[in-house]
Amino acid sequence: MSSTTSPLLCNLVDDAAVFPPGNAPLPDAVAAHRCHRAAPHAGAVGPLLVPASTAGDLLGVLDADPGDTPLRVGVVARPGTDPPVLRDGLALLLADPRVEVAGAELGWTPDWRRQDLPGSLPLALEVPREHAARDAALADIRVSVAEGDAVVAKFRTGPTPTWPWPDETELAHVLRAMTAAPVPFKLTGGLHHAVRGTYVVDGTPEENHGVLDVLVATAAALDGASVDELAALLAVRDAPALAEIVLAWSEATTARVRAAFTAYGCCTVTDPLGELADLGISP
Repeated sequence: MSSTTSPLLCNLVDDAAVFPPGNAPLPDAVAAHRCHRAAPHAGAVGPLLVPASTAGDLLGVLDADPGDTPLRVGVVARPGTDPPVLRDGLALLLADPRVEVAGAELGWTPDWRRQDLPGSLPLALEVPREHAARDAALADIRVSVAEGDAVVAKFRTGPTPTWPWPDETELAHVLRAMTAAPVPFKLTGGLHHAVRGTYVVDGTPEENHGVLDVLVATAAALDGASVDELAALLAVRDAPALAEIVLAWSEATTARVRAAFTAYGCCTVTDPLGELADLGISP
C-alpha cells in the first residue's frame, strides 16, 4: 500500500477483469493489472482474481512475460466447482515464485473444512442466497473466525444468468445478517459505480448498487440499524451527500467499517475509483 492511500480505499477493489461482464483475455488482464500496480491508485487495488481452472494458463502468460515482481492473485472457484480444481490450481500457483497467492474463494458448504486447502491461506466463502442456508453459513464462518482463521463471507451483488440482481431490501437483509453474526465480508459483482443508479450495460439499462451506499449502510448496520433503514441508505442516489458522510468519518469509524467490509471484486477497477476521486475521495 502506498503511504498516501486513504484507509477508506486501501485494498478495496479486487481486480476481476477476467470475469463477466469484463471477460478480459488473461494476457490482457495481467498486463492491465500490472499497470494498476504502477498507477497512483495502486494502494486501492487488491489482487488479480483468476479462476482456479486457469492456473496453468496463467503460468503460460508468465512464461511469455514474467514481469519484474511476483503477480499477486486471488484464486476463485465459483460455487459448485469440484474441490480438486481449486486444490490443484492453488498447488500449481503456490509452487511458482512468479506468483504471490493472496487468497482463495469458493462456495460455502458444510464440509468446506475438509477440502485440504492450505491452512494459512485467506479464504472467502460465498454464502447461499436462501435465508436459512445463508444464516447457517454465517454461523459456521463465525466459528472459524473466532478460532483465528482468516475467513470472510462473500455475497454476490451483481446479476448472473442464474442469480437475479439483489435489490436494496435483499442486500439490506444480508448486511444486517453479516454484521449481526458478526463476520467480515466481501462482495462481488455489480459494484461498478460509486453510487446506486441505473446504468447502461451492453446497451441495456441495469440497476447497480453503489460502493458509497454499501460503505454507509455497513456503518449503519454496525450501529444496529434496521433492515428498512439499511434499505433506504442503499437506495440513495445523491453522490455528494454520500461522499460528505464518509469524508466526515473519524479514523475509528473508517477502520471499523473496513474491518467489516473488507473488499469487493470489480472487472472495471478504474471506473469506481475514478468516480470516487471526482467526489473528493481519492486513493
